Amino acid sequence: MDARRLEHFLAVVDHGGVHRAAQALFVAQPSLSQSIRALERDLGHDLFHRVGRRLVLTQAGHALVEPARQVARGLAAARSSVEAAAGLKTGRVEVAAMPSQAVEPLSGMVRAFTERHPGMTVGIRAAATAGAVVEMVRTGVTEVGLLASSEPLTSAGVVLEAIGTQRFVLVAPADWPAPANGVVRRSDLAGQRLVVGQVGTGMRALVEEIRADGVELTEVVESEHREAILPLVLGGVGVAVLADSWTPLARLSGALVLDLEPPAHLHLALVSRRERVTPAAEAFLAVARAVR
Repeated sequence: MDARRLEHFLAVVDHGGVHRAAQALFVAQPSLSQSIRALERDLGHDLFHRVGRRLVLTQAGHALVEPARQVARGLAAARSSVEAAAGLKTGRVEVAAMPSQAVEPLSGMVRAFTERHPGMTVGIRAAATAGAVVEMVRTGVTEVGLLASSEPLTSAGVVLEAIGTQRFVLVAPADWPAPANGVVRRSDLAGQRLVVGQVGTGMRALVEEIRADGVELTEVVESEHREAILPLVLGGVGVAVLADSWTPLARLSGALVLDLEPPAHLHLALVSRRERVTPAAEAFLAVARAVR
């Protein structure tokens, strides 16, 4: 079996179709389609149902995903081992991260990593929730992850390493009637219109906790796009509870950033595979621990 065809198969799975996979791999779409058909002939089974222009995994296709990722990881480890013998001068590490934590501390980790290893590249993959980060690492989509959760996490199949906490703040328009001491009690939020993240995020869990304390809130916007929340707040749509990684950008944009009382925090953790990771991933984890 041609390992390259397995990589083509995973690209179609991860990018949701042949067209996007071909763009990501920088190959012609007909060549990629031919590679998938050749893999199906090798295996003697269809891997995708072809529904119009859409490709949907068959049962055989689902069964192939994890073994194919194991092959891809093995190839990546082989390449990285050779690169490490040359002093880790080139290579790539893939990191899954949630949006707020991609702002910080991930950007600081990446900055330190690329300064120490200037020939290396980093691929950052988006994950909306902590569970999604864990799943991406567990299934081999990435080797490393950075997540945040309202509660300390435990998970089978991956290594979780606590690296600290990140507090929540309230972000409001510049003309919002903030308390003089800059500290907002939960009762101060009564009647406020909120811009919130989707269910499963720490910020959403905190809003639900405040509501459970008897504070009446109105969720005016629910956004899966974390980067849309600050513009919505600045536009006067509502206030938002955000991780304090957004504080510098929020203040630079003219928003108010206020402490919450009682304080609330997210637990930060690095995630890695239980199996041996590549030298590139090991180097990234070492830098991440040093700058946490």
